[in-house]
Amino acid sequence: MEYNIALLKGDGIGPEIVDSAVAILEKTADKFGHKFNFTPYLIGGCAIDAAGVPLPQETVDGCLASDSVLLGAVGGPKWDDQPGDKRPEKALLGIRSALGLYTNLRPAKLYPALRAASPLKDEIVGKGFDLMIVRELTGGIYFGDRGYREGRYGQEAYDTEAYSVTEIERIGRVAFETAMKRSKCLCSIDKANVLESSRLWRKTMHALSEEYPEVQYTDMFVDNAAMQLVRDPQQFDVIVTSNMFGDILSDEASQITGSIGMLASASLGASTRGMYEPIHGSAPDIAGQNKANPIATILSGAMMLRYSFGLSEEADCIESAVDKVLNAGWRTADLMGSAEGISLTCTEMTEKISEVL
Repeated sequence: MEYNIALLKGDGIGPEIVDSAVAILEKTADKFGHKFNFTPYLIGGCAIDAAGVPLPQETVDGCLASDSVLLGAVGGPKWDDQPGDKRPEKALLGIRSALGLYTNLRPAKLYPALRAASPLKDEIVGKGFDLMIVRELTGGIYFGDRGYREGRYGQEAYDTEAYSVTEIERIGRVAFETAMKRSKCLCSIDKANVLESSRLWRKTMHALSEEYPEVQYTDMFVDNAAMQLVRDPQQFDVIVTSNMFGDILSDEASQITGSIGMLASASLGASTRGMYEPIHGSAPDIAGQNKANPIATILSGAMMLRYSFGLSEEADCIESAVDKVLNAGWRTADLMGSAEGISLTCTEMTEKISEVL
């Protein structure tokens, strides 16, 4: 099989980790007889420097013409003085909207080999945990009306949270279908005791749950969910929530796995084309030093094979290789912590995973 993949390396450690994922994808293609064609495009700060905007039209067109997209990271202190509509991070919202990517799948898995790296006590994490956060990606407060106005105490800023039944049903179906493929357990997170948008969210999800009687469905307030994630993460299997709540909770879930450098994500829409990226940022403090952990981006590549191309065996092969390397004691600097292991650079970790493949 032959596939065209758009590469959005971005800023900071983005180029390093995307190059690592490309190396693993090419190794996988050789092993299974596929061909991946990679085309790079600008996004984020580097696009501002080269084209004056964080998301050039050429990038949008290139991504739309591809079979899928692999993204590194965007942003850094160099562009902190840009106005809100020109900041590198604005490109992420723009490309998700342009590609119609309304679902974000964020798995959070604590590998047994990395239990010592988790900040949670061993009696809490037990034998590890494996949960999936399904985050709505193109609605809510990040895309609502915003601006400045004169308020009761003078000038004030506002951001608006709004969700339609259609948007909630759309993400809800993805969550229920995801739960059906796992342990048939789904928890919907909202703030229905305060927010009107959350009350509609809960009402819509309850109605939708009647179509999935096999799924054990529950609701939870977001503040309680934040507490429960660190108290007993094993109680969760699939979580579905809004854009902002998902942004926050998925980062919390990533931290209790031991390192944000381990977590991949998939952004999906109605078509098979998706955008795959690690959930961590551009880490400008270590950019260009060969210290970055490439595993999250490598696993994002594996998710691309599974969800966009239907290559589950190939995805399993990459994930198994990561497992074996970690079980053998190989670590990047962020995974060392209190755990024993042998520290590797970004390229060395990539080479180890490639060797196992």
